[in-house]
Amino acid sequence: MADKSKKPQKLKARLPRGLEDRGPAAISATRQMVEKIREVYERYGFEPVETPAMEYTDALGKFLPDQDRPNEGVFSFQDDDEQWISLRYDLTAPLARYVAENFDSLPKPYRSYRFGYVFRNEKPGPGRFRQFMQFDADTVGSGSAAADAEICMMAADTMEALGIARGQYLVKVNNRKVLDGVLEAIGLGGDENAGRRLTVLRAIDKLDKFAADEVRKLLGPGRWDGGDEGKGDFTEGADLSEADAEIVLAVTQKRDDWREAIAAADTYLAKSEIGQAGVSELEEVAKLVAASGYSADQIRIDPSVVRGLEYYTGPVYEVELLLDTKDEKGRPVRFGSVGGGGRYDGLVSRFRGEPVPATGFSIGVSRLQAALTMLGKLDTRPDFGPVVVTVFDRDRVADYQRMVTQLRNAKIRAELYLGNPKNMGNQLKYADRRNSPCVIIQGSDEKARGEVQIKDLIEGAKAASAIASNQEWRETRPAQFSCPEADLVAKVREVLARHEVAWG
Repeated sequence: MADKSKKPQKLKARLPRGLEDRGPAAISATRQMVEKIREVYERYGFEPVETPAMEYTDALGKFLPDQDRPNEGVFSFQDDDEQWISLRYDLTAPLARYVAENFDSLPKPYRSYRFGYVFRNEKPGPGRFRQFMQFDADTVGSGSAAADAEICMMAADTMEALGIARGQYLVKVNNRKVLDGVLEAIGLGGDENAGRRLTVLRAIDKLDKFAADEVRKLLGPGRWDGGDEGKGDFTEGADLSEADAEIVLAVTQKRDDWREAIAAADTYLAKSEIGQAGVSELEEVAKLVAASGYSADQIRIDPSVVRGLEYYTGPVYEVELLLDTKDEKGRPVRFGSVGGGGRYDGLVSRFRGEPVPATGFSIGVSRLQAALTMLGKLDTRPDFGPVVVTVFDRDRVADYQRMVTQLRNAKIRAELYLGNPKNMGNQLKYADRRNSPCVIIQGSDEKARGEVQIKDLIEGAKAASAIASNQEWRETRPAQFSCPEADLVAKVREVLARHEVAWG
Protein backbone atom coordinates (compact mmCIF):
# COMPACT_ATOMS: atom_id res chain seq x y z
CA MET A 1 0.00 0.00 0.00
CA ALA A 2 1.36 3.43 -1.01
CA ASP A 3 2.42 5.81 1.73
CA LYS A 4 -0.09 8.68 1.40
CA SER A 5 1.73 10.79 3.98
CA LYS A 6 4.66 11.28 1.63
CA LYS A 7 4.49 14.71 0.01
CA PRO A 8 5.28 15.01 -3.71
CA GLN A 9 8.75 16.39 -4.27
CA LYS A 10 8.88 19.96 -5.56
CA LEU A 11 10.76 20.66 -8.75
CA LYS A 12 13.83 22.74 -7.95
CA ALA A 13 13.95 26.03 -9.85
CA ARG A 14 17.47 26.39 -11.23
CA LEU A 15 19.21 28.17 -14.10
CA PRO A 16 21.65 26.20 -16.29
CA ARG A 17 25.29 27.23 -15.99
CA GLY A 18 26.54 29.76 -18.52
CA LEU A 19 23.16 31.46 -18.90
CA GLU A 20 21.63 34.47 -17.16
CA ASP A 21 18.21 35.92 -16.43
CA ARG A 22 17.84 39.61 -17.25
CA GLY A 23 15.51 42.05 -15.55
CA PRO A 24 14.07 45.42 -16.63
CA ALA A 25 17.20 47.45 -15.80
CA ALA A 26 19.54 45.24 -17.86
CA ILE A 27 17.06 45.08 -20.74
CA SER A 28 16.64 48.86 -20.70
CA ALA A 29 20.42 49.34 -20.77
CA THR A 30 20.72 46.93 -23.73
CA ARG A 31 18.01 48.85 -25.56
CA GLN A 32 19.92 52.12 -25.03
CA MET A 33 23.10 50.56 -26.41
CA VAL A 34 21.48 48.84 -29.37
CA GLU A 35 19.72 52.00 -30.51
CA LYS A 36 22.97 54.00 -30.42
CA ILE A 37 24.84 51.29 -32.34
CA ARG A 38 22.01 50.99 -34.85
CA GLU A 39 22.02 54.77 -35.48
CA VAL A 40 25.74 54.72 -36.33
CA TYR A 41 25.47 51.64 -38.56
CA GLU A 42 22.54 53.10 -40.48
CA ARG A 43 24.39 56.40 -40.89
CA TYR A 44 27.04 54.39 -42.73
CA GLY A 45 24.41 52.99 -45.08
CA PHE A 46 23.96 49.52 -43.59
CA GLU A 47 20.46 48.04 -43.56
CA PRO A 48 18.97 45.44 -41.21
CA VAL A 49 18.50 41.76 -41.91
CA GLU A 50 17.56 38.89 -39.60
CA THR A 51 18.58 35.28 -39.91
CA PRO A 52 17.26 32.38 -37.79
CA ALA A 53 18.99 31.24 -34.62
CA MET A 54 19.51 27.80 -36.24
CA GLU A 55 21.40 26.77 -39.35
CA TYR A 56 22.46 23.49 -40.93
CA THR A 57 25.65 22.59 -39.11
CA ASP A 58 27.75 22.33 -42.27
CA ALA A 59 26.83 25.94 -43.13
CA LEU A 60 28.51 27.29 -40.00
CA GLY A 61 32.01 27.06 -41.43
CA LYS A 62 35.29 25.25 -41.13
CA PHE A 63 36.27 27.18 -38.00
CA LEU A 64 34.12 24.86 -35.84
CA PRO A 65 36.23 22.64 -33.59
CA ASP A 66 35.53 19.34 -35.35
CA GLN A 67 33.14 18.66 -38.23
CA ASP A 68 33.13 14.96 -37.39
CA ARG A 69 31.65 15.77 -33.96
CA PRO A 70 28.96 18.34 -34.78
CA ASN A 71 27.93 18.73 -31.15
CA GLU A 72 31.34 20.07 -30.11
CA GLY A 73 31.49 23.86 -29.89
CA VAL A 74 27.89 24.27 -31.01
CA PHE A 75 24.53 23.07 -29.69
CA SER A 76 23.21 20.64 -32.28
CA PHE A 77 20.44 18.17 -32.97
CA GLN A 78 19.26 16.04 -35.89
CA ASP A 79 15.94 16.81 -37.56
CA ASP A 80 13.48 14.24 -38.87
CA ASP A 81 15.51 13.58 -42.04
CA GLU A 82 18.71 13.18 -39.98
CA GLN A 83 20.22 16.51 -41.05
CA TRP A 84 22.40 18.12 -38.37
CA ILE A 85 21.13 21.55 -37.26
CA SER A 86 22.96 23.85 -34.84
CA LEU A 87 22.29 27.02 -32.91
CA ARG A 88 24.32 29.76 -34.57
CA TYR A 89 27.86 30.15 -33.26
CA ASP A 90 28.18 33.71 -34.57
CA LEU A 91 26.25 36.06 -36.91
CA THR A 92 28.70 35.97 -39.83
CA ALA A 93 28.31 32.39 -41.07
CA PRO A 94 24.48 32.73 -41.25
CA LEU A 95 24.95 35.96 -43.25
CA ALA A 96 27.21 34.13 -45.71
CA ARG A 97 24.50 31.50 -46.21
CA TYR A 98 21.82 34.19 -46.61
CA VAL A 99 23.82 36.14 -49.20
CA ALA A 100 24.65 32.99 -51.17
CA GLU A 101 21.02 31.88 -51.17
CA ASN A 102 19.72 35.31 -52.26
CA PHE A 103 22.74 36.35 -54.31
CA ASP A 104 20.97 37.36 -57.52
CA SER A 105 18.33 39.53 -55.82
CA LEU A 106 20.62 41.46 -53.47
CA PRO A 107 22.40 44.70 -54.44
CA LYS A 108 26.17 44.27 -54.62
CA PRO A 109 28.03 45.30 -52.61
CA TYR A 110 25.50 44.24 -49.98
CA ARG A 111 25.72 46.19 -46.73
CA SER A 112 23.76 44.84 -43.77
CA TYR A 113 23.68 44.76 -39.98
CA ARG A 114 22.29 42.16 -37.58
CA PHE A 115 22.05 41.76 -33.85
CA GLY A 116 20.94 38.90 -31.65
CA TYR A 117 22.04 36.08 -29.41
CA VAL A 118 24.68 33.53 -30.39
CA PHE A 119 25.39 30.24 -28.63
CA ARG A 120 28.62 28.48 -27.66
CA ASN A 121 28.76 24.94 -26.36
CA GLU A 122 31.81 25.64 -24.24
CA LYS A 123 32.68 25.38 -20.57
CA PRO A 124 31.20 28.46 -18.88
CA GLY A 125 33.23 30.59 -16.50
CA PRO A 126 33.62 34.19 -15.30
CA GLY A 127 32.65 36.40 -18.25
CA ARG A 128 32.13 33.35 -20.48
CA PHE A 129 28.50 32.56 -21.31
CA ARG A 130 26.81 29.95 -23.43
CA GLN A 131 24.46 32.61 -24.78
CA PHE A 132 25.41 36.22 -25.44
CA MET A 133 24.46 39.05 -27.76
CA GLN A 134 26.42 40.41 -30.73
CA PHE A 135 25.82 43.30 -33.14
CA ASP A 136 27.42 42.89 -36.58
CA ALA A 137 27.84 44.92 -39.75
CA ASP A 138 29.22 43.50 -43.00
CA THR A 139 29.93 44.55 -46.57
CA VAL A 140 29.72 41.63 -49.01
CA GLY A 141 30.84 41.97 -52.63
CA SER A 142 33.62 44.55 -52.31
CA GLY A 143 37.33 43.83 -52.24
CA SER A 144 38.19 47.53 -51.84
CA ALA A 145 40.37 48.63 -48.95
CA ALA A 146 37.82 51.42 -48.50
CA ALA A 147 35.33 48.81 -47.25
CA ASP A 148 37.82 47.80 -44.53
CA ALA A 149 38.65 51.41 -43.69
CA GLU A 150 34.95 52.21 -43.31
CA ILE A 151 34.48 49.36 -40.86
CA CYS A 152 37.34 50.75 -38.72
CA MET A 153 35.93 54.28 -38.82
CA MET A 154 32.45 53.00 -37.99
CA ALA A 155 33.84 51.07 -35.01
CA ALA A 156 35.46 54.27 -33.69
CA ASP A 157 32.27 56.28 -34.22
CA THR A 158 30.26 53.62 -32.42
CA MET A 159 32.49 53.70 -29.35
CA GLU A 160 32.18 57.48 -29.14
CA ALA A 161 28.40 57.33 -29.65
CA LEU A 162 28.29 55.04 -26.60
CA GLY A 163 30.08 57.66 -24.50
CA ILE A 164 33.60 56.23 -24.69
CA ALA A 165 35.83 59.22 -25.31
CA ARG A 166 38.84 59.38 -27.61
CA GLY A 167 41.81 57.96 -25.76
CA GLN A 168 39.59 55.52 -23.84
CA TYR A 169 39.35 53.05 -26.72
CA LEU A 170 41.50 52.00 -29.65
CA VAL A 171 40.61 50.33 -32.95
CA LYS A 172 43.63 48.17 -33.79
CA VAL A 173 44.19 47.05 -37.39
CA ASN A 174 46.39 44.31 -38.81
CA ASN A 175 46.37 42.02 -41.84
CA ARG A 176 46.48 38.24 -41.75
CA LYS A 177 48.63 38.31 -44.88
CA VAL A 178 51.29 40.16 -42.87
CA LEU A 179 51.22 37.40 -40.26
CA ASP A 180 51.33 34.76 -43.01
CA GLY A 181 54.32 36.62 -44.44
CA VAL A 182 56.07 36.53 -41.05
CA LEU A 183 55.50 32.78 -40.80
CA GLU A 184 56.78 32.34 -44.35
CA ALA A 185 59.86 34.47 -43.62
CA ILE A 186 60.87 32.21 -40.72
CA GLY A 187 60.31 29.02 -42.72
CA LEU A 188 57.06 27.81 -41.15
CA GLY A 189 55.12 27.13 -44.35
CA GLY A 190 53.58 23.75 -45.19
CA ASP A 191 51.18 21.46 -43.38
CA GLU A 192 53.97 19.87 -41.37
CA ASN A 193 54.48 23.17 -39.50
CA ALA A 194 50.81 23.82 -38.64
CA GLY A 195 51.36 23.22 -34.92
CA ARG A 196 54.36 25.52 -34.65
CA ARG A 197 52.57 28.22 -36.66
CA LEU A 198 49.72 28.16 -34.15
CA THR A 199 52.21 28.40 -31.26
CA VAL A 200 53.84 31.44 -32.88
CA LEU A 201 50.47 33.15 -33.40
CA ARG A 202 49.50 32.48 -29.79
CA ALA A 203 52.78 34.01 -28.66
CA ILE A 204 52.18 37.12 -30.80
CA ASP A 205 48.71 37.40 -29.30
CA LYS A 206 50.33 37.70 -25.84
CA LEU A 207 52.10 40.97 -26.73
CA ASP A 208 49.15 42.80 -25.17
CA LYS A 209 49.75 41.10 -21.82
CA PHE A 210 53.48 40.34 -21.67
CA ALA A 211 56.68 42.28 -22.21
CA ALA A 212 58.63 41.49 -25.39
CA ASP A 213 61.20 39.43 -23.42
CA GLU A 214 58.42 37.18 -22.09
CA VAL A 215 56.98 36.70 -25.58
CA ARG A 216 60.49 35.92 -26.80
CA LYS A 217 60.48 32.96 -24.39
CA LEU A 218 57.19 31.73 -25.90
CA LEU A 219 58.73 32.00 -29.36
CA GLY A 220 61.78 30.07 -28.13
CA PRO A 221 62.04 27.23 -25.60
CA GLY A 222 58.96 28.12 -23.52
CA ARG A 223 57.96 30.13 -20.48
CA TRP A 224 57.42 29.51 -16.76
CA ASP A 225 54.51 31.50 -15.32
CA GLY A 226 56.47 32.16 -12.14
CA GLY A 227 59.32 33.77 -14.06
CA ASP A 228 62.16 31.48 -12.97
CA GLU A 229 62.65 27.91 -14.15
CA GLY A 230 60.50 25.44 -12.26
CA LYS A 231 58.15 28.09 -10.86
CA GLY A 232 54.49 28.04 -11.85
CA ASP A 233 53.07 26.37 -14.95
CA PHE A 234 55.18 25.86 -18.04
CA THR A 235 53.99 26.85 -21.54
CA GLU A 236 55.70 25.10 -24.44
CA GLY A 237 57.41 27.47 -26.90
CA ALA A 238 57.69 27.43 -30.70
CA ASP A 239 61.44 26.59 -30.58
CA LEU A 240 62.38 29.37 -33.00
CA SER A 241 65.98 30.43 -33.36
CA GLU A 242 66.94 33.78 -31.81
CA ALA A 243 67.17 35.32 -35.29
CA ASP A 244 63.69 34.12 -36.29
CA ALA A 245 62.23 35.27 -32.98
CA GLU A 246 63.72 38.73 -33.61
CA ILE A 247 62.03 38.87 -37.05
CA VAL A 248 58.66 38.06 -35.45
CA LEU A 249 59.07 40.69 -32.75
CA ALA A 250 60.44 43.32 -35.13
CA VAL A 251 57.36 43.08 -37.35
CA THR A 252 54.72 42.72 -34.63
CA GLN A 253 55.86 45.22 -31.99
CA LYS A 254 53.57 48.20 -31.40
CA ARG A 255 54.47 51.59 -32.86
CA ASP A 256 52.65 54.90 -32.42
CA ASP A 257 53.28 55.99 -36.02
CA TRP A 258 51.65 53.72 -38.61
CA ARG A 259 54.36 54.60 -41.13
CA GLU A 260 56.99 53.02 -38.86
CA ALA A 261 54.89 49.87 -38.52
CA ILE A 262 54.48 49.66 -42.29
CA ALA A 263 58.20 50.30 -42.89
CA ALA A 264 59.26 47.53 -40.47
CA ALA A 265 56.89 44.99 -42.05
CA ASP A 266 58.03 46.05 -45.53
CA THR A 267 61.68 45.57 -44.60
CA TYR A 268 61.43 42.15 -42.96
CA LEU A 269 58.88 40.75 -45.44
CA ALA A 270 60.61 42.00 -48.61
CA LYS A 271 60.90 38.46 -50.01
CA SER A 272 57.39 37.32 -49.10
CA GLU A 273 54.78 37.90 -51.81
CA ILE A 274 51.84 37.39 -49.45
CA GLY A 275 53.53 39.54 -46.80
CA GLN A 276 54.03 42.38 -49.29
CA ALA A 277 50.37 42.14 -50.32
CA GLY A 278 49.39 42.50 -46.65
CA VAL A 279 51.69 45.48 -46.16
CA SER A 280 50.21 47.19 -49.22
CA GLU A 281 46.63 46.63 -47.98
CA LEU A 282 47.49 47.91 -44.51
CA GLU A 283 49.08 51.03 -45.97
CA GLU A 284 45.99 51.75 -48.07
CA VAL A 285 43.64 51.36 -45.07
CA ALA A 286 45.89 53.64 -43.00
CA LYS A 287 45.90 56.35 -45.68
CA LEU A 288 42.11 56.24 -46.09
CA VAL A 289 41.55 56.47 -42.33
CA ALA A 290 44.00 59.37 -41.98
CA ALA A 291 42.44 61.20 -44.95
CA SER A 292 39.06 61.03 -43.18
CA GLY A 293 40.46 62.77 -40.11
CA TYR A 294 40.88 59.83 -37.74
CA SER A 295 43.99 59.98 -35.55
CA ALA A 296 46.31 57.32 -34.14
CA ASP A 297 44.59 57.55 -30.75
CA GLN A 298 41.41 56.30 -32.45
CA ILE A 299 42.59 53.85 -35.14
CA ARG A 300 46.09 52.42 -35.19
CA ILE A 301 48.04 49.87 -37.23
CA ASP A 302 48.99 47.11 -34.78
CA PRO A 303 50.77 44.09 -36.34
CA SER A 304 50.30 42.06 -33.12
CA VAL A 305 46.52 41.67 -33.68
CA VAL A 306 45.85 38.02 -34.54
CA ARG A 307 42.08 37.37 -34.21
CA GLY A 308 41.12 33.77 -33.61
CA LEU A 309 38.78 32.59 -36.34
CA GLU A 310 40.33 30.74 -39.24
CA TYR A 311 38.31 32.33 -42.00
CA TYR A 312 39.98 35.78 -41.98
CA THR A 313 41.91 36.36 -45.20
CA GLY A 314 43.08 40.00 -45.05
CA PRO A 315 42.65 43.00 -42.76
CA VAL A 316 41.60 42.19 -39.18
CA TYR A 317 40.37 44.67 -36.57
CA GLU A 318 39.93 44.69 -32.82
CA VAL A 319 38.39 47.32 -30.53
CA GLU A 320 40.07 47.54 -27.15
CA LEU A 321 38.86 49.52 -24.13
CA LEU A 322 41.85 51.20 -22.52
CA LEU A 323 40.11 52.13 -19.28
CA ASP A 324 40.99 50.48 -16.01
CA THR A 325 38.38 50.17 -13.28
CA LYS A 326 37.62 48.00 -10.27
CA ASP A 327 35.06 45.28 -9.75
CA GLU A 328 32.63 45.06 -6.81
CA LYS A 329 35.41 43.57 -4.65
CA GLY A 330 37.83 46.39 -5.46
CA ARG A 331 40.02 44.29 -7.75
CA PRO A 332 41.46 45.99 -10.87
CA VAL A 333 39.69 45.14 -14.14
CA ARG A 334 41.00 45.70 -17.66
CA PHE A 335 38.24 45.10 -20.17
CA GLY A 336 40.36 44.52 -23.25
CA SER A 337 38.65 43.60 -26.51
CA VAL A 338 34.92 44.36 -26.86
CA GLY A 339 34.63 43.78 -30.60
CA GLY A 340 36.46 42.77 -33.71
CA GLY A 341 36.28 41.36 -37.19
CA GLY A 342 38.04 41.29 -40.51
CA ARG A 343 37.98 40.33 -44.15
CA TYR A 344 36.70 36.82 -44.93
CA ASP A 345 36.79 36.47 -48.71
CA GLY A 346 36.32 32.69 -48.62
CA LEU A 347 33.19 32.28 -46.53
CA VAL A 348 30.48 33.11 -49.09
CA SER A 349 32.57 31.43 -51.78
CA ARG A 350 31.99 28.05 -50.09
CA PHE A 351 28.39 28.23 -51.29
CA ARG A 352 28.99 29.94 -54.65
CA GLY A 353 32.08 28.27 -56.08
CA GLU A 354 33.34 31.73 -57.13
CA PRO A 355 35.24 34.49 -55.30
CA VAL A 356 32.96 36.72 -53.18
CA PRO A 357 34.91 39.30 -51.14
CA ALA A 358 33.48 40.30 -47.77
CA THR A 359 34.48 42.20 -44.65
CA GLY A 360 32.70 42.73 -41.34
CA PHE A 361 32.79 43.70 -37.71
CA SER A 362 31.09 42.39 -34.56
CA ILE A 363 30.49 44.13 -31.23
CA GLY A 364 30.15 41.89 -28.20
CA VAL A 365 27.08 43.64 -26.79
CA SER A 366 26.94 41.62 -23.57
CA ARG A 367 30.63 42.20 -22.81
CA LEU A 368 30.52 45.88 -23.76
CA GLN A 369 27.39 46.41 -21.66
CA ALA A 370 29.16 44.96 -18.62
CA ALA A 371 32.07 47.32 -19.23
CA LEU A 372 29.89 50.41 -19.74
CA THR A 373 27.84 49.57 -16.65
CA MET A 374 30.96 49.23 -14.50
CA LEU A 375 32.26 52.53 -15.90
CA GLY A 376 28.98 54.28 -15.09
CA LYS A 377 28.30 55.12 -18.74
CA LEU A 378 24.92 53.36 -18.88
CA ASP A 379 21.77 54.26 -16.99
CA THR A 380 21.08 50.96 -15.25
CA ARG A 381 17.96 52.15 -13.48
CA PRO A 382 14.80 50.41 -14.71
CA ASP A 383 12.42 52.45 -16.82
CA PHE A 384 9.48 53.98 -15.02
CA GLY A 385 6.55 51.61 -14.77
CA PRO A 386 2.92 52.32 -15.59
CA VAL A 387 0.59 54.73 -13.82
CA VAL A 388 -1.38 52.58 -11.36
CA VAL A 389 -5.10 53.22 -10.89
CA THR A 390 -5.97 51.94 -7.41
CA VAL A 391 -9.23 50.29 -6.35
CA PHE A 392 -10.75 52.19 -3.42
CA ASP A 393 -14.29 50.78 -3.68
CA ARG A 394 -14.66 47.17 -4.84
CA ASP A 395 -18.01 47.83 -6.49
CA ARG A 396 -16.61 50.59 -8.72
CA VAL A 397 -14.03 48.59 -10.67
CA ALA A 398 -15.72 49.63 -13.95
CA ASP A 399 -15.11 53.32 -13.10
CA TYR A 400 -11.45 52.65 -12.40
CA GLN A 401 -11.07 50.59 -15.55
CA ARG A 402 -12.51 53.50 -17.55
CA MET A 403 -9.77 55.76 -16.14
CA VAL A 404 -7.13 53.22 -17.18
CA THR A 405 -8.55 53.18 -20.70
CA GLN A 406 -8.50 56.99 -20.88
CA LEU A 407 -4.82 57.02 -19.99
CA ARG A 408 -3.97 54.24 -22.44
CA ASN A 409 -5.88 56.00 -25.23
CA ALA A 410 -3.66 59.03 -24.50
CA LYS A 411 -0.60 56.75 -25.08
CA ILE A 412 0.24 56.73 -21.35
CA ARG A 413 1.28 53.40 -19.81
CA ALA A 414 -1.36 52.52 -17.23
CA GLU A 415 -2.76 49.54 -15.37
CA LEU A 416 -5.55 48.71 -12.95
CA TYR A 417 -4.49 47.22 -9.61
CA LEU A 418 -5.53 43.57 -9.94
CA GLY A 419 -4.57 42.27 -6.51
CA ASN A 420 -6.68 42.20 -3.35
CA PRO A 421 -7.90 45.81 -2.98
CA LYS A 422 -8.65 45.49 0.75
CA ASN A 423 -5.53 47.39 1.86
CA MET A 424 -4.64 50.71 0.17
CA GLY A 425 -1.16 50.54 1.71
CA ASN A 426 -0.47 47.31 -0.18
CA GLN A 427 -1.62 48.94 -3.41
CA LEU A 428 0.83 51.82 -2.88
CA LYS A 429 3.63 49.36 -2.05
CA TYR A 430 2.84 47.53 -5.28
CA ALA A 431 3.06 50.78 -7.25
CA ASP A 432 6.42 51.51 -5.62
CA ARG A 433 7.75 48.09 -6.59
CA ARG A 434 6.51 48.67 -10.15
CA ASN A 435 8.50 51.92 -10.20
CA SER A 436 5.28 53.78 -11.03
CA PRO A 437 5.59 57.56 -11.42
CA CYS A 438 2.16 58.17 -9.89
CA VAL A 439 -1.03 56.50 -8.71
CA ILE A 440 -4.68 57.47 -9.13
CA ILE A 441 -7.05 57.30 -6.12
CA GLN A 442 -10.78 57.96 -6.11
CA GLY A 443 -12.94 57.23 -3.08
CA SER A 444 -16.67 57.93 -2.74
CA ASP A 445 -16.05 61.52 -1.53
CA GLU A 446 -13.89 62.33 -4.57
CA LYS A 447 -16.42 60.65 -6.85
CA ALA A 448 -19.23 62.82 -5.41
CA ARG A 449 -17.17 65.94 -6.13
CA GLY A 450 -16.19 64.72 -9.62
CA GLU A 451 -12.50 64.65 -8.64
CA VAL A 452 -9.57 62.24 -8.47
CA GLN A 453 -6.49 62.23 -6.26
CA ILE A 454 -3.10 61.97 -8.01
CA LYS A 455 -0.19 60.85 -5.86
CA ASP A 456 3.21 61.72 -7.37
CA LEU A 457 5.36 58.85 -6.11
CA ILE A 458 8.64 60.33 -7.40
CA GLU A 459 8.14 63.68 -5.70
CA GLY A 460 6.67 61.92 -2.68
CA ALA A 461 9.78 59.83 -2.19
CA LYS A 462 11.91 62.97 -2.21
CA ALA A 463 9.62 64.75 0.24
CA ALA A 464 9.32 61.71 2.54
CA SER A 465 13.03 61.77 3.26
CA ALA A 466 12.62 65.27 4.77
CA ILE A 467 9.56 64.43 6.94
CA ALA A 468 10.33 63.59 10.55
CA SER A 469 7.06 62.10 11.88
CA ASN A 470 3.91 60.24 10.89
CA GLN A 471 1.86 63.20 12.10
CA GLU A 472 3.69 65.52 9.71
CA TRP A 473 3.10 63.03 6.92
CA ARG A 474 -0.65 62.90 7.60
CA GLU A 475 -0.85 66.69 7.71
CA THR A 476 1.15 67.39 4.55
CA ARG A 477 0.50 64.35 2.32
CA PRO A 478 3.48 65.30 0.16
CA ALA A 479 3.04 65.36 -3.62
CA GLN A 480 -0.64 64.39 -3.48
CA PHE A 481 -3.26 66.66 -5.05
CA SER A 482 -6.84 66.69 -6.32
CA CYS A 483 -8.03 67.60 -9.80
CA PRO A 484 -11.31 67.41 -11.73
CA GLU A 485 -11.84 63.93 -13.19
CA ALA A 486 -12.07 65.53 -16.64
CA ASP A 487 -8.48 66.80 -16.23
CA LEU A 488 -7.04 63.38 -15.34
CA VAL A 489 -5.04 62.88 -18.53
CA ALA A 490 -3.69 66.46 -18.60
CA LYS A 491 -2.58 66.37 -14.95
CA VAL A 492 -0.91 62.97 -15.30
CA ARG A 493 0.95 64.30 -18.33
CA GLU A 494 2.18 67.21 -16.19
CA VAL A 495 3.53 64.78 -13.57
CA LEU A 496 5.29 62.69 -16.23
CA ALA A 497 6.73 65.77 -17.94
CA ARG A 498 8.00 67.09 -14.61
CA HIS A 499 10.09 63.96 -14.17
CA GLU A 500 10.85 63.51 -17.89
CA VAL A 501 9.01 60.18 -18.01
CA ALA A 502 8.40 59.04 -21.60
CA TRP A 503 4.66 58.52 -21.96
CA GLY A 504 4.03 58.48 -25.69
